[in-house]
Amino acid sequence: MDLSIPGYGELKLQHVVMDYNGTLAVDGILLSGVKAALEKLARHMTLHVLTADTFGKAKAGLEGVPCTVHILPEADQQAGKLDFVKTLGAEKTVSIGNGRNDQRMLKASRLGIAVILGEGASLETLLAADIVCTSIVSALELLFHPLRLTATLRS
Repeated sequence: MDLSIPGYGELKLQHVVMDYNGTLAVDGILLSGVKAALEKLARHMTLHVLTADTFGKAKAGLEGVPCTVHILPEADQQAGKLDFVKTLGAEKTVSIGNGRNDQRMLKASRLGIAVILGEGASLETLLAADIVCTSIVSALELLFHPLRLTATLRS
């Protein structure tokens, strides 16, 4: 996705990196509408899910979804998520998350989107984001309706 936003700059995005619990799922259960939105988005961008898999349901919940699932160790998840984004190329990455362990990947990514769902969101993560959404489906739809990004981010 290539987009020029007045006062914000150029976006040349290739990857979407997402948290699972609290972002795509609540209590380990994938939220309604997420699978269809991810399938649509996967036609245009490469999708990655990074998770500690607290409930042990991430791989099953994302079965059939065209994405890679990476289970991270419990220790220092902020660093693990940040390193993953840097490896992909932060300048061409969108990150989506809600938890405190998502803060650094959202800040480093070219576009950081925080979501506030059933388990809430960390204040530090909200402050690190470029955009905050109250629905994961709305957050994902921003990426296939780029004029919504322009409306929110332009100055």
